[in-house]
Amino acid sequence: MYTGELISLGVAISWTITALFFEYAGKRMGSLSLNFIRLTLSIIMLGITLLVFTGQVIPFHAGGKAWLWLGISGFIGYIIGDYCLFNSYILIGSRFGQLFMTLAPPSAALAGMLILDEKMKGLAILGMFVTLFGISLSVIGRGANETKKWEFKLPLKGILFGIGAGVGQGVGLVFSKLGMGYYMRGIDLQDSTAVFIAPFASTQIRAIIGALGFFIIIVTTKKLKLLIRSFNDSKAMGTSIGGTFFGPFIGVSFSLMAVQYTEAGIASTLMALTPILILIPSYLLFKQKVSLKEAVGTIISVVGVSLFFL
Repeated sequence: MYTGELISLGVAISWTITALFFEYAGKRMGSLSLNFIRLTLSIIMLGITLLVFTGQVIPFHAGGKAWLWLGISGFIGYIIGDYCLFNSYILIGSRFGQLFMTLAPPSAALAGMLILDEKMKGLAILGMFVTLFGISLSVIGRGANETKKWEFKLPLKGILFGIGAGVGQGVGLVFSKLGMGYYMRGIDLQDSTAVFIAPFASTQIRAIIGALGFFIIIVTTKKLKLLIRSFNDSKAMGTSIGGTFFGPFIGVSFSLMAVQYTEAGIASTLMALTPILILIPSYLLFKQKVSLKEAVGTIISVVGVSLFFL
């Protein structure tokens, strides 16, 4: 009983741990090095999974269109979205970074309308405004003087990175859905192993494109020495490995498992609890004070996300 719900809650906890690990690692090695290292680690972990179930380390059997659209998804979701996300961790912390990730569902809904011709329900539109209100409540406060009644409580650059992270994640998800559609057309749907492994193979294709893109950026911006130096930072590497294990590997695996035992809407809502779950550990580990208004705003934004799945 409640197997799917418990697994979904476990996913939210897993992603909370991931965010905390990556905030710590990002502040030590920088967002470019961290993104390349954790994507490379996820490629290896996913490759081992594929090898066990399919005998292949990389899904070369996927068609050209699958690689194209999943590659575009990797570029938008990883190179743009995750670059913004990890920079937001450095500038405003993982707590607020995860708060801005609640922008992913409305971004995906809008992109789905434009790209896939999907319909947006009335509750989804309401959820979009509720989410935006919750985020605004958390990041906007009273100004220091009468001439400035309202102001951002966070650095503008951090806010912009947070927005880019949420939007990149949402839009990347839509292209991922498109790419997975082409992938599924190329496999035998009667083969349960092939169907089970499809999301892992698709995730690896996205990760390969993302890692390649970050490596090119690192080389062209002459930060290769910084990347090499990062491998000698045992604390940063340890948290990078831990974050990759709990996020792209365990988090993705358990999220796929959750929807097999409960409704997708229930699973998605419970998995979206990360911005709330991260409040207490952020305070204990990084001494980030949480005001009542920020906590309420976070809860409202998560409620807004839940409306997308009703």
